[in-house]
Amino acid sequence: MRRKGLASMAVQTVATTQNSVDLGPATGLSCRECGERFALGPIFACELCFGPLEVAYDLPTGDPEALRKQIEAGPANIWRYAPLLPVPTDVAVKPNLNPGWTKLVQADNLAAALGVEPGKLFVKDDSGNPTHSFKDRVVAQALEAARAFGFTTLSCSSTGNLAGAVGAAAARAGFRSCVFIPHDLEQGKVVMAAVYGGELVGIEGNYDDVNRFCSELIGDPLGEGWGFVNVNLRPYYAEGSKTLAYEICEQLGWQLPDQLVIPIASGSQLTKIDKGLQELIKLGLVEDKPYKIFGAQAEGCSPVSVAFKAGHDVVRPQKPNTIAKSLAIGNPADGPYVLDIARRTGGAVEDVNDEQVVDAIKLLARTEGIFAETAGGVTVGVTKKLVEAGVLDPTLTTVVLNTGDGLKTLDAVAETSQATAVIRPSLDAFRDAGLAH
Repeated sequence: MRRKGLASMAVQTVATTQNSVDLGPATGLSCRECGERFALGPIFACELCFGPLEVAYDLPTGDPEALRKQIEAGPANIWRYAPLLPVPTDVAVKPNLNPGWTKLVQADNLAAALGVEPGKLFVKDDSGNPTHSFKDRVVAQALEAARAFGFTTLSCSSTGNLAGAVGAAAARAGFRSCVFIPHDLEQGKVVMAAVYGGELVGIEGNYDDVNRFCSELIGDPLGEGWGFVNVNLRPYYAEGSKTLAYEICEQLGWQLPDQLVIPIASGSQLTKIDKGLQELIKLGLVEDKPYKIFGAQAEGCSPVSVAFKAGHDVVRPQKPNTIAKSLAIGNPADGPYVLDIARRTGGAVEDVNDEQVVDAIKLLARTEGIFAETAGGVTVGVTKKLVEAGVLDPTLTTVVLNTGDGLKTLDAVAETSQATAVIRPSLDAFRDAGLAH
């Protein structure tokens, strides 16, 4: 009954705002399960079948080359793709963190270490975003929806990176923020979320407990005027991940990659990257060709990987137990859709243990100078495992995602990453330490 009440409440809110909402090419919301359409508004579940809602568009038509030139002339951030996103036409001049257009690194040193052909392996390094994770993309998108719907408080349930992104975006845009995290997150992420001046609340339990609490708060008068970026604003928030697909293809010279390795937390990032690739094909911005999508999980929280390997369509929840806390969602909302995409594209879903995660973080750092957080260690570790198993083709163009900065998860590598030697300030001491070579 509570879920039905939430959906009905959201529909009533929509009725009061739909005539004044400007979200660019977005025309409404569509249920991913039954196809029912709804007006634009802060509604996240279908009131008929409770399926997830996503944004429907009236995308640009006409000359693809003209659209490519328009995009290329845009700002060096995600708003270059404003004609393909649910944002107002003047989004680029509003106070926002303006994330995106991060580096696509040709990783030849890593390729050599993994046995991949030179020139074929790339790392999309999203640690270069304002709060050093890809979450800045989705929050920037949700912020514009929050403005459109008249919210005054920006909130979220978070495994860490999202809390920092919401705090920073709210500070920049003049919103109040109040974010909720599991009580035992990495200290670096706690500090980063708190420094922006909003309210940070630790919840006793794991991420799934935090998310349940936030869903209850939305249905209570205490949550009036609150925009939860990954709950009641989730359809808009999730669209921010499409910009990763857009950037990768543009940075490859408007070409689809052959293979992508993407981390799985809720699974939303992977599903929206696939959606973005399909949109580029439909618009004629890239040539249509097959591509494979591989999902990456940590063994200590691998419900989608387990389901994929067992040939199941249902993802059974797990209790997370992994150092990759940003991926520690035991009941991923988009898990079944990830399975569909991996199977449709001929990809796979794989996992690695915590020791392999640490090894992969250090491998990426010493080969490419990129210090990834634990989620990046998961994707690199899974890439290595897939190459060794002959599942990922080392002769094809492959893009691996690093979604955050290793400075946020120092504990993962601190024990094995210390000073080589501590010496007296003299040349003799340097020689005696065996370093003069």
